[in-house]
Amino acid sequence: MDEVYFLRHYISTLKYRSSKAILNTPINYYNFDLGSGVRTPIEILKHMSDVIRYAQTVFDDRIQMVEEISTWDDEVNIFFKELSKLDELIETTGIPQRERIIEQLIQGPLSDAMTHVGQLSMIRRMAGEPIPRENFIKAEIRVE
Repeated sequence: MDEVYFLRHYISTLKYRSSKAILNTPINYYNFDLGSGVRTPIEILKHMSDVIRYAQTVFDDRIQMVEEISTWDDEVNIFFKELSKLDELIETTGIPQRERIIEQLIQGPLSDAMTHVGQLSMIRRMAGEPIPRENFIKAEIRVE
């Protein structure tokens, strides 16, 4: 297995874990306000899409950021679309020949997005509908 596979597997893991936090959420979830300037789930999800778009710029410098926030369902769809686009860019173009680019993608945008999955999961618990426990080592995560 090569670097492309492992990077794509990380993206598939991010998609899998994100789906647990953002699909089938309670009605009060997406605007759940923790106070003290903490982003709401919809703001976090929008930011996650921005972070994934930023990662896409490594492969295509024509990628544009999006300023406005849509509805929760639209933001969920946008996020998964952006993840799929990043995966497709990696699969079709390969990894650019730049020093430490894989490390930078993992330590930067991909880890940032995974951190936000944890935030969304915690907020979901606080909103009254926690994610069921799961052993993620045994999860059936496949590169698309």
